[in-house]
Amino acid sequence: MKNEMMYHKRFIFALITVLLFAFGGCAPKGDVSAGDSLDGLPSMASTAGDFEDIELPAEMRFSYKKSMSIRTDSFRGGIMYYTGRVDMYSLKEFIIASMKQHKWKLAGEVAGGNVLLAFTKPSKTCMMTIESHGSMSDTTLTMYITIDETAAKDLNAFGEPVR
Repeated sequence: MKNEMMYHKRFIFALITVLLFAFGGCAPKGDVSAGDSLDGLPSMASTAGDFEDIELPAEMRFSYKKSMSIRTDSFRGGIMYYTGRVDMYSLKEFIIASMKQHKWKLAGEVAGGNVLLAFTKPSKTCMMTIESHGSMSDTTLTMYITIDETAAKDLNAFGEPVR
């Protein structure tokens, strides 16, 4: 029963990631208003991996063991896993403000016991799950990132110019 539940969760995450990738290139460009800033938020350690437009608080630590990435001629992405002693909702607000500042559009948000955030940019998608493991334990952040390199360069999947 537990294996079926894990399989079901993985299937849903994979399906959402594929859907976000399929519709991510169609997202309209959003404007960031002058009031959207990161003033008063904790300093940032750095960008997430080699994704220059995704920033995280300094308290979040990257896990090489649980993360993976892929790069081809037409696609770049991966699953990035972080842990840190931060409040789940503070992390959510930090991420939303930071992503807005980097011109990501919040495509969807689901909150319950955990938080699921979905962001889009032209030719990019980023889905994040934030899980709290109790007040004295680490909060985990898992990011599913997809970038269609050919769409960003106005090329089709075969590297030919789009007319």
